[in-house]
Amino acid sequence: MTQVPLSTLVAGARSGKLVSFPTDTVPALAVQPDKSELIFAAKQRSPKKPLILMGASPKSLWPFVRGTAEELESWQEVAQKYWPGALTLVLPASANVPAVMNPTDTTTIGIRVPNSKLAIAILSQTGPLATTSANYSGEPPLETMVEVEKVFPYVLTLQLTDVVQAEPITTDIPSTVAQWTGNSWNILRQGSVQLNIKS
Repeated sequence: MTQVPLSTLVAGARSGKLVSFPTDTVPALAVQPDKSELIFAAKQRSPKKPLILMGASPKSLWPFVRGTAEELESWQEVAQKYWPGALTLVLPASANVPAVMNPTDTTTIGIRVPNSKLAIAILSQTGPLATTSANYSGEPPLETMVEVEKVFPYVLTLQLTDVVQAEPITTDIPSTVAQWTGNSWNILRQGSVQLNIKS
């Protein structure tokens, strides 16, 4: 059994262990950013597929990106409108982003604040974590903590005593992914959020 209470999961995440918890989309597989290679190994994931940096608030994520004052203002407006929510913003990465998060392109980073009180409660104690969906690469995302525990028995999964484990606890619709091109947004993946902003 790898299901643990929240306090144990937070301590494990802080110490660099792989953890899994529900979000507003599918359950996340998460780890400290400088330990991102653990996710690539666990998922058998290609290093060409970058991870997403998930944080409890926009303020916690801005140190990981770099841009002009005008760009930062534009990004903050989008964040204020859509976060917390299922929108990942791919922005120029600052030196604070470990290269292992995006081995083939260290110049960008995807960031997101989930619309999940539980996920935010965890992230507010761990700091931003490198995340991805909990599944083997190329397979459908797992939808419950029970499924995650079976597939990844060595990962610390959140014990959810007040949730019916047989039921999916999240939506299987992924986040929308929008990349900043320097003056506008390019939709890399259309998910549940419809981006409606002036470029």
